[in-house]
Amino acid sequence: MSEQSKTESLKYFRDEINEVKTAMLTTYNSERGFSSRPMGTADVDADGNIWFFTNEDSAKASEISVENTISLTYSDPKNHTYLSIIGEAELVADRAKMKALWNPFVQAFFPDGVEDPKLTLLKITPTDAEYWDSNSSSMVVLFNVLKAAVTGKRYDEGAHGTIAL
Repeated sequence: MSEQSKTESLKYFRDEINEVKTAMLTTYNSERGFSSRPMGTADVDADGNIWFFTNEDSAKASEISVENTISLTYSDPKNHTYLSIIGEAELVADRAKMKALWNPFVQAFFPDGVEDPKLTLLKITPTDAEYWDSNSSSMVVLFNVLKAAVTGKRYDEGAHGTIAL
């Protein structure tokens, strides 16, 4: 893949995440299996790493300390775009980075601010990413689904592919 297309892929990746903001983060626990929860994205850096704030005593932090391969899913049904990411998670206790990423939304979950001793960052380094993008309005998607059902032909769900990171 050329450097330009990698740059374009990373831009698409960042734009989609910044548009949706909330991901479903899935971790694994050998006793309970998979566990998912919504997470508000704090940042997607220039290298494609995805950052979240979390509590270092949370179940997800405990699960990541044992099995750090995670799944993230961003879903924007209104725009018919979806992003699925597999990555490696790590907890990062970097107060300077926390200050740089801090915003009023985070304050609602961590009222003691950046100095909260349990506050930490969750950094996801993506290893694989796939996208689905129909790039059509809801009416066009509905029409094409109905058309496929009536004609007996397979519905063309739009663009699908992997993202080079």
